[in-house]
Amino acid sequence: MVKAEISPETTPAPTPGARILVVGGGYVGMYTALRLQRKLKNGEAEIIVVSPDPYMTYQPFLPEAAAGNISPRHVVVPLRRVLEKCTIIIGEATAIDHAKRTATLKTLASEEEGTGTVEIAYDELVLAPGSVSRTLPVPGLAEHGIGFKTVEEAIGLRNHVIEQMDIASSTRDPAIRDAALTFVFVGGGYAGVEALAELEDMARYASRYYHNIKADDLKWILVEATGRILPEVGEEMGTYAVRELRARNIDVRLGTRLDSCEDRIAVLSDGARFPTRTVVWTAGVKPHPILAASDLPLDARGRLRCTAKLSVDGVEHAWSAGDAAAVPDLAADEPGKECAPNAQHALRQAGVLAANILASLRDEPLQDYRHAYAGSVASLGLHKGVAHVYGRKLKGFPAWLMHRVYHLSRVPTFNRKARVLAEWTLSGLFKREIVSLGSLEHPRAEFELAAGGERPKDK
Repeated sequence: MVKAEISPETTPAPTPGARILVVGGGYVGMYTALRLQRKLKNGEAEIIVVSPDPYMTYQPFLPEAAAGNISPRHVVVPLRRVLEKCTIIIGEATAIDHAKRTATLKTLASEEEGTGTVEIAYDELVLAPGSVSRTLPVPGLAEHGIGFKTVEEAIGLRNHVIEQMDIASSTRDPAIRDAALTFVFVGGGYAGVEALAELEDMARYASRYYHNIKADDLKWILVEATGRILPEVGEEMGTYAVRELRARNIDVRLGTRLDSCEDRIAVLSDGARFPTRTVVWTAGVKPHPILAASDLPLDARGRLRCTAKLSVDGVEHAWSAGDAAAVPDLAADEPGKECAPNAQHALRQAGVLAANILASLRDEPLQDYRHAYAGSVASLGLHKGVAHVYGRKLKGFPAWLMHRVYHLSRVPTFNRKARVLAEWTLSGLFKREIVSLGSLEHPRAEFELAAGGERPKDK
């Protein structure tokens, strides 16, 4: 490991103030850095943001990107454009020694140079790496499962679904056709339900352009281990969502688990077996591994123990929020309850977090984070949705419209708001795009084949 400062080509001139290291470029990381760069006085502090990607992904729009309603580039926000006064490092933190105020980073440059990792010192730490997919030891899942947490996965899934329809349209083998047209989604939360609903909408529309595939030929299965889906919108709206999905011939299986998906056969805990080429895993998330690779206190779930001021409990100069943090919910009626790890809290926590870091640097009093949960909205495909907001329950078109208005108001930057709104307007005037760009996943495949290599095989 090399102990080094960041390359001078990418580092601003040293300042006499504090160095604030922000680990993570998601909701909390980006918004915290954005507010800090706006409020910090000249020379008061420098901000370094470490992120594995050069952009922040607005995840609530992933289902619409998968369905082709929004272009992938409009679901992401480039960090370098938004955080002009920050130093952006594309890489990952592999360890944090807060006692020494150092973080170990693995960057693109360190890999090319063969130095392994570099160390960077800091004065204030914002640890907001988000979460990663929580998987279970299901046989065949690692080989055949598809995630749905990044924009790459969302677009890859869209391409995959259309490719399966192409396979089914051209094969004479009924077994291959049946497996290609069977789509299994595991997890009844926001990601699973919205992704399934949007893609089913898209595939049903696309089927009209196939001479030998009808919408009823496609088989969609939602597997949920608990007795309900979309728990955030309440039991009544969750029950309505199940009815709505089943009315579209979507097989919703509650109280059911995926036991295996080896050999392209999904085996469920209720004994059902489905030959399928598509298993989408959206069954929850878990804390990012960097939390366990730090010397900061964690709770039983592996998240950082935080105070209502968003500082790490019992530790000075360390802060966190969002998925990585267990934050007391001061607005809840039940004592000891924690804030849900969702975007609604993360966006608001970032503002308080930035304000408290500034207050700490200026020896001013800190404020508590308090936000009464407003409710939730979920899309069930084009013009369909459910919502439970401020005690009011909506379904159908009004809920879908509220879903779009809410997320349009929350997507960062006016640039992205305008582009998304323009795309929605155009999609209402013209037909859906149903093109699969599967070659994007293997952009060099044709050249490698021409140069004597082998074409990549579909897993």
